[in-house]
Amino acid sequence: MPFDVEAIRADFPILERTTADGQPLVYLDSANTSQKPRCVVEAIEDHYLSHNANVARAMHLLGAEATEAFESSRAVLAEFVGATSSDEIIFTKNASEALNLCAHTLGAALRPGDEIVVSVMEHHSNIVPWQLLAERTGATLRWFDVTEEGRLDVEGGLASGLINERTRIVSLVHVSNVLGTVNPVAQVAAAAHAYGATVVVDASQSVPQMPVDVQALGADLVAFTGHKMVGPTGIGVLWGRYDLLASLPPFLGGGEMIETVRMTGSTFAPPPHRFEAGTPPIAQAVGLAAAARYLTALGMDQVAAHERLITAYMLEGLSTVRGLRILGPTTTADRGGAISLTMQTHAGEQIHPHDVSQLMDARGIAVRGGHHCARPLHERFGVQSSTRASSYLYTKTSEIDVLVDALNHTVGFFSRPAGTRPARRGRTTTEGGAR
Repeated sequence: MPFDVEAIRADFPILERTTADGQPLVYLDSANTSQKPRCVVEAIEDHYLSHNANVARAMHLLGAEATEAFESSRAVLAEFVGATSSDEIIFTKNASEALNLCAHTLGAALRPGDEIVVSVMEHHSNIVPWQLLAERTGATLRWFDVTEEGRLDVEGGLASGLINERTRIVSLVHVSNVLGTVNPVAQVAAAAHAYGATVVVDASQSVPQMPVDVQALGADLVAFTGHKMVGPTGIGVLWGRYDLLASLPPFLGGGEMIETVRMTGSTFAPPPHRFEAGTPPIAQAVGLAAAARYLTALGMDQVAAHERLITAYMLEGLSTVRGLRILGPTTTADRGGAISLTMQTHAGEQIHPHDVSQLMDARGIAVRGGHHCARPLHERFGVQSSTRASSYLYTKTSEIDVLVDALNHTVGFFSRPAGTRPARRGRTTTEGGAR
C-alpha cells in the first residue's frame, strides 16, 4: 500500500475533530496511546454484533466462530512479530500484565543472592514487578545507567560486571517511552545468555513503530501492547520461546488454563492456554489482529521511515525554540519518535510541563506532561517531569509546525511579568499517567 499520509488520516475519523474552541486537533500523544482506524473499530463491532460467544468449549455455531476468530488472531500476531508458532503468543490485558507474568513465573526459581538486571530508563511496569520479586525472594535488583546523551551505558555496565554468574534475569526496554532511545537489545541479550540468564524485553514502543522480529531480537520473552499499535485497549501480548514457556508455572489459576482438576490437585494446559485463565479478551484480540493486518498492509518499513522523517523534522523545529532542552538523543540515529523536553523562560526559570500542556491544549495540541511512568529516569536527568510530544504514522509535518509555533508562544507567555499575562483556564492535573 502506498504510504500517503492524507489517505491514511482518512482511516482515522477522530483526526477530523476540532476542539471546543474550534481548533483542529493535533494529536501528538501516540506514545501513550495511538488512535484507531475505522477497520479496527468495525472488526470489533462485527464480532460483537455477529459472532459473540465465549471461546473453547462451546459446542455451537457462535462458539465455534468466536474460537476460530480468537485463535486466528493469535496466528496473525505470531506472524506479525516473527514467532515460530502461534503457541508462542499469549494474550494478556496489557504489556504491564505481560511483564508481571514474566516476573511471577520466572521468579519461582529465584533464590537469595540471585540478581535481576534492568535499566534506569525503564517504565515503571518494568521496574516495580522486579522490585516486588526481589522483595519476595531475597534476590538483588541492579541496573544499567544511561549516558548524558540518553543512550544505555552498555559498555560501562558490562565492564563493571553488572551481568555476571549471579544474574538470572535481564529485563530491558527496546525503545524508551521518554528518551526515544533504541537499545542494543541483541548485544545485551548475548551477554546475558553467556551467563545463562533469561532475557525479557518491553517492546511496547518498538512493535508499533518499526519491524520487530522476536527471533532476531535475541530475547527469550517479549511484551507489547495493543493500544499503541492502532489496536484496542484491554489487550497485550507476551511472546516467549516455546520451550521456556513450557517450563514455567501458571501465572493465574482458573478456567481454561487447566488440563485436569481434582480436589487433590490439578494439572495444567500447555502454553499458551496455561497463561490465559478465564474468559480472554476475545473481541479485543479480533481488533488487534485487524490492527496488525492494517500495519502489515502499510508496511512496517514504511511506518518506520515515516517515523524517522517526522522525528527529524520535529528535532529540527524544536532546536529553534529558545530555552528548550531535549531529554535523550538529538539525532534520529537509533531513535524512536517520542521526544521529551523541558522548557524555561528567557530569565532561566523552569516552565512546568503541566503549564506547557495546558497552553498546547488551548491550541488543540495533545501532548503529555508528567514523568510518563519513568520517575527514576527523570531523576537521573535532574528534572521532576517533562513534556512529551510523540508522533505516529498519521502525523503530518504541518502539525509539527503548529507545535513549534505553540512552544515559542509558550516561552514568550511565561517570560512576561506575571501581572501582564492573560488569564488561563484552570485545571487540576496529576504527575502520574500511563506510558
